[in-house]
Amino acid sequence: MRASGILYPVTSLPSRFGIGSFSKEAYEFVDFLKKAGQSFWQVLPFGPTGYGDSPYQSFSTFAGNPYFISLDDLIEEGLLKEEECTALYWGTNPEYVDYGAVYQSRFEILKTAYDRFFETMAENREFQAFIKKESYWLDDYCLYMAIKHENGGKAWSEWEDLLRNRDEKALVVMSDMLSKTIGFFRFQQFEFMKQWEKLHAYANKNGIRIIGDIPIYVAFDSADTWAHPEQYEFDDENIPVRVAGCPPDAFSATGQLWGNPLYDWKYMKKNGYKWWISRIRRSLEFYDVIRVDHFRGFDEYYAIPYGDETAENGTWEKGPGMDLFKAVRKELGDVSIIAEDLGFITDGVRELLRESGYPGMKVLQFAFDGSEASVYLPYKHERNCVVYTGTHDNMTTRGWIESISDHDRDFARRYINSVYTDYGQFTWDFIREAERSVADLCIVPIQDFLVEGNEARINCPASVSSNWQWRVTPHFLTDELAVSIYEMTKLYGRLPVPAEEPEEDEENETLNEQTEEV
Repeated sequence: MRASGILYPVTSLPSRFGIGSFSKEAYEFVDFLKKAGQSFWQVLPFGPTGYGDSPYQSFSTFAGNPYFISLDDLIEEGLLKEEECTALYWGTNPEYVDYGAVYQSRFEILKTAYDRFFETMAENREFQAFIKKESYWLDDYCLYMAIKHENGGKAWSEWEDLLRNRDEKALVVMSDMLSKTIGFFRFQQFEFMKQWEKLHAYANKNGIRIIGDIPIYVAFDSADTWAHPEQYEFDDENIPVRVAGCPPDAFSATGQLWGNPLYDWKYMKKNGYKWWISRIRRSLEFYDVIRVDHFRGFDEYYAIPYGDETAENGTWEKGPGMDLFKAVRKELGDVSIIAEDLGFITDGVRELLRESGYPGMKVLQFAFDGSEASVYLPYKHERNCVVYTGTHDNMTTRGWIESISDHDRDFARRYINSVYTDYGQFTWDFIREAERSVADLCIVPIQDFLVEGNEARINCPASVSSNWQWRVTPHFLTDELAVSIYEMTKLYGRLPVPAEEPEEDEENETLNEQTEEV
């Protein structure tokens, strides 16, 4: 079935308190998606972020980001007061996230809410049911975060030996000593999940399904590695033996050194991939469809000796392949997965993709190069794939068009039959080319619909600053934009089925009301 959706990170939503959250603006975006004839909202990973603010380097693959908790909801619950929230500093530019300001103010205000919640926490049946249900990851995560807080934010590898190596008696002592702090982190996860389940249900009720990313690897400084070091390529002192990355290529003479710990796949196979099954089961509490990042790593992964300063001395190792996904399917049934199969793809990856049946990705920006024969050209697409104009790692389409060579721009213009020299019109023609692809699903980043340049780029992988910051300002998602998206979606057969064409007057009236409320 043909469908389409919009890629729009939660952090990029407008809000009153410095960063996008599960506030009314998120519900209004669901309404916008429905009016625009969309079926999917794609988000980035939901995990709590640390230094660098990357959702792909999270303190836990199971936990939610406390930045997303709606303070407005906490005000309605009576846990916060309006003046307490507005008195704090959240940054000055509504178009960008000031993570320093958000970090300082967010945890201060959440602590205020927790102090009030603490009074009735023991009698709160919903809270007690939550911590019991999620105990398999929540206990380790909250203890990890509490100890990390007690140690001034240091990575667990820098803690004293008894804590770093999880001495049982030492952990009991710390659990007792830090019990209230542990409760603070439990409170965050409880509020996150309660608010997300409400928003997720609202989206599903309105015909919108959520696509969410899970990175293939976890961060070294995470509750995942600290709680289960046996699952990774660690030595007896819990120090990595090898780490992840990519080999040297035409774009990088020394390769890419990611630094993430590698899985001990032999150990994981022996215990039936229990951790991966738990991870995917937990992800299904967040998302309806899971986009698995770096799918190639399940076929073969690149292993670099720990301590190397470049990726030049790494070796390719065999991954778990279809064995992992068979175990997932046996335990969880048919999970809706999108395989991020971008980059240099081998025959082994193609075979894994074919055997799994998962749709791969086609990024339209990659199609137009000097060879004029790219595998991403639309005439080479297949139905079982997802076409994107670009992803969170790419330039915006407007920025891409402005930066490519004259040859590539002319090739793209001839291919998509665009007669416009104006880059704004060209961007919409580019979106149109993605929408009319034979691919079952088309996803367009919100920046492309807004014809934003590279000032709106979400992430530049080669840079460690100014990423994950861009936000949509209030009133930018207009009724005219929703109508334009709807008409294009209808033209190329991607409307939800069944779907009735909205009446123009009624639609504009509803959208105007939503815009005024924002």
